[in-house]
Amino acid sequence: MLRSLYEWVLGWADRKHGPFALSLVSFTEASFFPIPPDPLLMALCLGNPRKSYRFALYCSVFSILGAAAGYLIGYWVWELVGDFFTSHIVTAEAFATVSDKYSENVFEAVLAAAFTPIPFKAFTVTAGVFKVDFPTFIAACVVGRTARFAIVACLLSIFGERVKLLIDKYFNIFTVIFFILLLVGVLLLKKLG
Repeated sequence: MLRSLYEWVLGWADRKHGPFALSLVSFTEASFFPIPPDPLLMALCLGNPRKSYRFALYCSVFSILGAAAGYLIGYWVWELVGDFFTSHIVTAEAFATVSDKYSENVFEAVLAAAFTPIPFKAFTVTAGVFKVDFPTFIAACVVGRTARFAIVACLLSIFGERVKLLIDKYFNIFTVIFFILLLVGVLLLKKLG
């Protein structure tokens, strides 16, 4: 079943709606959705390594637009959605951590968030809540998100075929390793939380 799901995701690389799906996930992840675009970006790049940089561009542009939407959510509608965000999307602890980072340096905080596993929406929405300087915020989003997705595209355009062959050959082993790492990550989050 997982192998057919893997093949299905790789198939998006040659479909005309693949870039649209990637763009949609990138936009929503930066503003309110909990699933990052990286797995779909990687799958599309593996499915068609020649288009890796184009896929990264879609990811970057729509992630930046999503970041602006997240900023606007925090700026204009936080009073209406704040309780929902802190109970379902961003924990109160993550919200406080982001607040501390913004008080130190907005550009560095957003730039770091573009590369960390901390949900990016925690930074985009709180940037609006704390009314940080919008041009600085967007500049950091442009640099950070573009660099992140360009690195993925570069690595997969260079090593894509070899990575794809490796995954195809050892798919079951990688699946087991993935689920073990996922379980360890969940346990660590529970222990730290």
